[in-house]
This record gives sequence, structure tokens and C-alpha cells, in this order.
Amino acid sequence: MLEIKCPWCGPRAQTEFSYAGDATLTRPSLDTATETEWYEHVYLRGNPRGPHDELWHHAAGCRRFVKVRRDVTTHEIIATAGPHEHLGGGGK
Repeated sequence: MLEIKCPWCGPRAQTEFSYAGDATLTRPSLDTATETEWYEHVYLRGNPRGPHDELWHHAAGCRRFVKVRRDVTTHEIIATAGPHEHLGGGGK
């Protein structure tokens, strides 16, 4: 089981969290995005290897979103921060 350090609650078991998606994606503009851009945003995803930034929702705790840098190969949690904070270091 993973242990995720919530910036507000401290270290907690992964079972308190729900995966909320890729933290590196930028949503296309509602006003100017083409159908192709929306298709690529919704359906085309990379499959990163190594450190990657993700969003997790602390559903059984403070109910806030947490940005997590996790090595997707080893599952090691490298860093955590609030959703709008910079994690620093490497990562995608």
C-alpha cells in the first residue's frame, strides 16, 4: 500500500485517496479549441515511465486535491503539494 503525505493532514494510507488524473494536462480553451484538439485532450494520452505528476483527491480526509509526484515504475511517492503548487525537481 502507498503512503501519501497530504499537505494538510500529514501521511495517510492510499485507501483514503481517489486517483483524480494526470496533473500535467492543460485543458483546451472552450472558446477557440477545435474538435481535433478536444479529441486529443480526451482520448490521446502518453504512457509515461518514471516520475510523473498526478492529482489525487483526499476523499476520506480533508477532501482536498493533492498533487503527487509518483514514479509509475516503482510506485515510490517522490513529493506532494497542493494542487496549484510546484513540486520542484524532475518530472513530467
